[in-house]
Amino acid sequence: MVDFSFTEEQELFRKAVREWCEKNLPLEKVREIDEKHEVPKEIIKGLADLGLLLMTVPEEHGGAGADWVMTCIAAEELGYADISIAIPVFFLVEASWGFVVDRYCSEQVREQYVKRAIRGDGFIGIATTEAGGGSDVANVKSTGRKEGDYWILNGEKLYTSGTEEAKKWGGGYFVLVRTSPPPSPERHHLGMTAFFLPIDAPGVEVVKRFEDMGRMGISTGGFVMNDVRLSDHHRIGEEGKGFYLTMEGFDAARLLIGATCLGAARRALELGMQYTKERVAFGRSIAKFEGIQFELADDWAELEALRSLVYRTAWMMDKKYREGKFSAREVSKYVSACKLKVPPFAFEVFKHVMLWFGAYGYTKECPLEMGLRGVMSYMIGAEGTLNIQRIIIARELLGREYLPYR
Repeated sequence: MVDFSFTEEQELFRKAVREWCEKNLPLEKVREIDEKHEVPKEIIKGLADLGLLLMTVPEEHGGAGADWVMTCIAAEELGYADISIAIPVFFLVEASWGFVVDRYCSEQVREQYVKRAIRGDGFIGIATTEAGGGSDVANVKSTGRKEGDYWILNGEKLYTSGTEEAKKWGGGYFVLVRTSPPPSPERHHLGMTAFFLPIDAPGVEVVKRFEDMGRMGISTGGFVMNDVRLSDHHRIGEEGKGFYLTMEGFDAARLLIGATCLGAARRALELGMQYTKERVAFGRSIAKFEGIQFELADDWAELEALRSLVYRTAWMMDKKYREGKFSAREVSKYVSACKLKVPPFAFEVFKHVMLWFGAYGYTKECPLEMGLRGVMSYMIGAEGTLNIQRIIIARELLGREYLPYR
């Protein structure tokens, strides 16, 4: 029989994360973070002390060695606590891209950057998006050329999470640049190499902070690379194979996005149920009206279905890494299903509950608008647009020969 229960260790871990969030991230604190556009350093250090930062990094490298089910538990609880999604973004970017950096980087990068980020003394992020191109990762314009034992990087990256945090606390980014021409138009994803780019490297200039509509506590910006000179030990993985490492990072991040949005949607439904029991209209609690009950029932049922999808996908991810049971492409199909379905569902839940709240739901005295603004970022493009997820799923169902761009 299939066992759908969490282990005792997983339940205790969930309890520990939830208790920390209740103490340190009440909704009043989340609102303060959203309004000040900054996550306090003591919150980041608290996450580090709890072992949540880059928790996917192996213990021998200084991390917690957490599996993906455990990491999804943390993401779900952080999404439940911080419905603005700012702290969950900080967490999941490091848990996914920090994992990829650590898995393929040199010992020098691990010692100098990964271990510092685990302690909360630095930031590790992802920078692949460029002007004129987002989801078409294989079409990056940034370049890297080799000069002896060094690489010279040029280009610009935009819509990058954590640029202000990286500047303030140190750290850097997984970046993808083209280092050789593609062998053919059909294989244009080849010839790209990944590097760890320190944010304070000479020639790196952070040029802009975008004023996003949501997840205000973490910055979104861009930077330019002007003849940035990096030693070869900053290269991540094999030369010319950077595209594959990028896809591995996207899979990890998309899974955690699904878990984060599950938590936020669950919190919205709980706030809605509490309010509808208390709010009286026409002489009775509005929770008695079928218009609300039916919407609540539908949302709860879909939440449970998507929760099963997310944790099944996390289980598949663990089986892939630990036993080689599933191929990367099979896992990608399910990861894309998580990214395709959970963020739009969470957005709809926040919209439904805001309507239950009436005029109060449209005010900033009500916390729900933070969640609506936050989860929407995952529908627009963070870690790939929704239509890219559809293309990935269809590719695996029909075969690569049916890709629309070939």
